[in-house]
Amino acid sequence: MFVVMGANGHVGSAVARTLLGRDQKVIIVTHDETRGDRWRERGAEVAVADVSDPESLRRAFARGRRAFLLNPPADVKTDTDAVERAGVAGILAALDGSGLEKVVAESTAGAQPGERVGDASVLWELEEGLRRRSIPAAINRAPFYMSNWDEQLEDVRGSGKLATMLPANLKLPMAAPDDLGRIAADRLMSGLDDVGIRYIEGPSRYTPTDVAAAFAEVLERPVEVEVTPREQWRTAYRALGFSEPAADAYARMTGAALDRGFDNITDPLRGTITLVDYVRRLADRLKE
Repeated sequence: MFVVMGANGHVGSAVARTLLGRDQKVIIVTHDETRGDRWRERGAEVAVADVSDPESLRRAFARGRRAFLLNPPADVKTDTDAVERAGVAGILAALDGSGLEKVVAESTAGAQPGERVGDASVLWELEEGLRRRSIPAAINRAPFYMSNWDEQLEDVRGSGKLATMLPANLKLPMAAPDDLGRIAADRLMSGLDDVGIRYIEGPSRYTPTDVAAAFAEVLERPVEVEVTPREQWRTAYRALGFSEPAADAYARMTGAALDRGFDNITDPLRGTITLVDYVRRLADRLKE
């Protein structure tokens, strides 16, 4: 039996769908029981638990043999670092005494020690916490999610402009959530010797200019890149509804990723979904 966190999000849902498609027994963890209905219809079981209540999460973990761990993203109107660090602490506490034989954790390629560097420092704490425990842990360091571009589709359709804080011609690793979910499911089902950190990438690296070209091809209209200068990042995040501490953390995380670069990624596990295929599927879903 596999326990899956985050099944109502991009990657967690892909993990659950992949496992169910392989005729595996799956338990979905959700804090809202009504959001488990669609998974029951697919044949999954549902456990109601929350990272803020480690005992409830421990009970959910105890129902399975292996678990996919994903720290829930905090509402950007809050102090995201504080909320997400508390989530990591809840997950780690719930693992103690859970009886799990293996876990697979979703982390980030930019994971690094530090204070208030968004997901980079929060997920580093998750990785370090897993290293201190006896449960074998496979850690997937994910790249930039292709789904990060989703919310711009309609704006791009109307304006022909793709907004980004990244340099227009910077090649960076990206992957589709379905690929990330499939790879996580692979590692959940693999042997106990398949542990430790692996980086994940899509079939190629892409620039924001490539993203604009993919939107242009799918939407059949010209699309140009608009780059927000670094000194305006915090203001831009605030304009998107981020709290002051969240805007600061996300700006610091973006800067840390650019300053660190991506040359440290070697021998990644690769997905197969191209950027153009991802954007085309996104546009098709929104038509339904």
